[in-house]
Amino acid sequence: MIQEVKVTGTRIGVLIGKGGGTKRELEEKTKTTLSVDSKEGIVQVTGEDAPLVLRAMEVVQAISRGFSPERAFVLLDDEDLLLDMIDLSGLTDSPRQLDRLRGRIIGKDGRSREQIEHMTDCEISVSGKTVALIGLPEQIKTARSAVEMLLEGLPHEVVFGFLERKRREAKHDAIDYYY
Repeated sequence: MIQEVKVTGTRIGVLIGKGGGTKRELEEKTKTTLSVDSKEGIVQVTGEDAPLVLRAMEVVQAISRGFSPERAFVLLDDEDLLLDMIDLSGLTDSPRQLDRLRGRIIGKDGRSREQIEHMTDCEISVSGKTVALIGLPEQIKTARSAVEMLLEGLPHEVVFGFLERKRREAKHDAIDYYY
């Protein structure tokens, strides 16, 4: 099975890693071969095991969307983890407006992004015209809702209140599940 993905030029080096270490580690862990065309930014993933090829593709996409290799590799640790992306390009034509939207998600000194990560147990990367999320399906659903609320212009306090409510519900559901 062969899959191709375009990787942002500035992220090719991160994907390859120092001395090719990141690329080699991904190939070993997924039993795949990565062919990188750094001029075109095309990465080809080849392998016999389709699920592993697709998982390697997700890791490549995660790195391309701004995650560090360490954060992207968590996708290999748990088959239930997903990579989800929110496209910001259709929300505005203005680069200034796009910066403002990204700034709302990231927050001052990255605190807003960290708070959403902490409250949802998701990994979040805001890069270019996308917001990428790594987490379990229910966590991603909650984190995505929070990000969309910020993009709609809701105050941060409202969004964090929503996340706190979701966290209490999840805790309550977990308690009900055990009893």
